Amino acid sequence: MGDRHQLRMTRRRRIKRRWRVALAMLVAVILVVGYAGMDLADLVPGPLTLAKTSHSSVPPTVMVGDPPTLAPDKPGSAVDAGQVQQLVDAFADTPGLGNGYSLVVRQADGRVLAQKNADQARQPASTMKTLTAAAAASVLDMSSQLDTEAVLDSSTPSQATLTLRGHGDMLLGAGKDDPLHVNGRAGLGTLAEKTAQALHQQGIDRVALAYQDTLFGDDREPAGIAENNPDGIYFQVPVSMAVDEARQGRAEPVVYPDAGVYLPRVENPAQAAAVSFASRLMESGIQVDNAQGPDRTDHAQGRVLARISSARLSEVMSLMLRNSDNSLAELFGRLTALALNMPNSPAGAVKAVVSTLNKLGVDTAGLNMADCSGLTPGSVLRVGTLADVQQLALADKGLTPLVKGLSVVGLTGTAASRKVDDQADGLIRVKTGTLDQVTSLTGNVIRRSGGVLVFAVVINDSEDAAAARQAVDTLVGSLDRI
Repeated sequence: MGDRHQLRMTRRRRIKRRWRVALAMLVAVILVVGYAGMDLADLVPGPLTLAKTSHSSVPPTVMVGDPPTLAPDKPGSAVDAGQVQQLVDAFADTPGLGNGYSLVVRQADGRVLAQKNADQARQPASTMKTLTAAAAASVLDMSSQLDTEAVLDSSTPSQATLTLRGHGDMLLGAGKDDPLHVNGRAGLGTLAEKTAQALHQQGIDRVALAYQDTLFGDDREPAGIAENNPDGIYFQVPVSMAVDEARQGRAEPVVYPDAGVYLPRVENPAQAAAVSFASRLMESGIQVDNAQGPDRTDHAQGRVLARISSARLSEVMSLMLRNSDNSLAELFGRLTALALNMPNSPAGAVKAVVSTLNKLGVDTAGLNMADCSGLTPGSVLRVGTLADVQQLALADKGLTPLVKGLSVVGLTGTAASRKVDDQADGLIRVKTGTLDQVTSLTGNVIRRSGGVLVFAVVINDSEDAAAARQAVDTLVGSLDRI
């Protein structure tokens, strides 16, 4: 009897428990459905509604680093060329602008909406970098990296020789690898730790140090660039390796190493990198006999003990464009020339860029490149060449690094301080250009009603530089509403 009674009680408890669970679930469902109903009626806060909603005609802001995609204009969003011409006419009437200007505005499919003096070749300043970027992005593997290696020659029993060999990374860090930044992505401190570990495994605790800096030969500086490079702060000749692009005097600690700053350069960047490497080696327990004066060698003999790798070339290109970095622009030109087996010289870099642009279908009539950055006096081009590059970059996925590297007006890079309509934030991507007598801008604009426009403006010898720059900003800042 006791067992049967216990069994009946257990069954009753189970039944009661099931009813309680079912009742709780029913109440939860009623609450959810009831709240949803009140939400639909707008009686309580929530995402649901039965009321008609209005949708903004402004497309979502493009995130920094996310290039626009080229698509045909939406139906009903035809471009009013007359409205564009009115903007151009207002620009041309700007007091202090002068007569030395050229401009063009196109649809992304190439149809010209308005232009002025487009057949005149003018000095473009740093907008020239977009040409170099287009050529480099089409020739080089933009997912590749630039290695810096420690090569050991232990053929002489009495003395092991370690050679630091670079492949063009001018953004080395002195400490450990920095995965969060482009400048300093590869750290000599990390290379030293790896090298020391490999040396200790071979029973080596003492070396002589050399460095190899032969990648770019002896002809490295574009003729005439010194005129616009006082104290060497705006340009560093290409070298096989350099810490922080050979800058000296940057305040420590460096919170944001990717920021573009103009500082004097060390006299021998590759040797300075080797000295820094020697210091890190000694911290890792390796005695370096000539730590303060590593020898230069033309040929690193032996085997690679360790290596570090730069950021991807696409990231380096973005940094070059955002900061308008003359040194990195020339570096990309030289790497392009090497990849195409063209002369290893500034002239060879220019030849490589121009020939590649021609193959890409860019109109290079009137183009003269004195260098790959636009810093050297003597460079001239027509605005159509700049517009061609922008149009091509939007259409060719292989040139995405160019579009992605453009500064976002009001937000990033050299265009962060440019002032346009707040509603245009994120819609205008540009490459700026500025010299004493030059104001230029080229890029693309996402229209609020759909579609993309490309543009190029170059002003030489304006009567009022501030007024000229403001006129450019006003023109470009109005294109998103076309």
